Amino acid sequence: MDSAQDDPDWTALREGRGGALAPLFGPLLAAPTRGIVIGRLAQTLDGRIATRLGNSKWIGGAGDLRHTHRLRALCDAVIVGAGTVRADDPQLTTRLCSGPSPVRVVIDAGRRLGEDYGIFRGGPPTLLATAEAGPARHGMAEVLLVPRSAEGGLDLTALLAALAARGLRRIFVEGGGQTVSGFLRAGLLDRLHVTVAPMILGSGRPAFDLPEVGRIEQGMRFPWTVHDIAPDVLFDIALDRHAPGETSA
Repeated sequence: MDSAQDDPDWTALREGRGGALAPLFGPLLAAPTRGIVIGRLAQTLDGRIATRLGNSKWIGGAGDLRHTHRLRALCDAVIVGAGTVRADDPQLTTRLCSGPSPVRVVIDAGRRLGEDYGIFRGGPPTLLATAEAGPARHGMAEVLLVPRSAEGGLDLTALLAALAARGLRRIFVEGGGQTVSGFLRAGLLDRLHVTVAPMILGSGRPAFDLPEVGRIEQGMRFPWTVHDIAPDVLFDIALDRHAPGETSA
């Protein structure tokens, strides 16, 4: 990693000296014993994360990309869904700042992804989380069997427990929208980082897929802080593992 790309604030944070980035990344560094799960999405001003055809490069600007790599560097594992791998074939490595690359975890409950994606051909350690039994490896990735939920996807609570058993407790749910929404619906997100770009699409895929509400007061409300990651803004939202429909204590 070319540490010459680091700024003084990132260096101070990495060296434990706090600094300007501490309010944003402090909760991640001071993770409780159970660990911490942080979700992240980049969306347009009208709440879209991709076009209808799935194109999403790049909604967020340079500041958002740097922020994403910083989250990877500070977390033990980064999670994406099969749809993100299919659409973007991401590396999920730390490149835009100093720090280690996390263990990469791909959620593919039905084990439908082929082995030809880059994430399965090499790089940092990778886990394929699936409910379908089969060979112990998927390309270069280790297969992690996880039971299904009542809805038919993976049991995300069981997935987090399996990762914690491997010492992976700082978890970054990077995308896509369905995967982040799944953790949110299950009440498993401690924090949510939402980047909003100065862009309006007018159509496309919505950021969140949550249970329908009939009244405004049934929507989720939460405290947040706002950070400038030019040219975008970042909302750091404290969810504390509340699910839609729950009320805060």
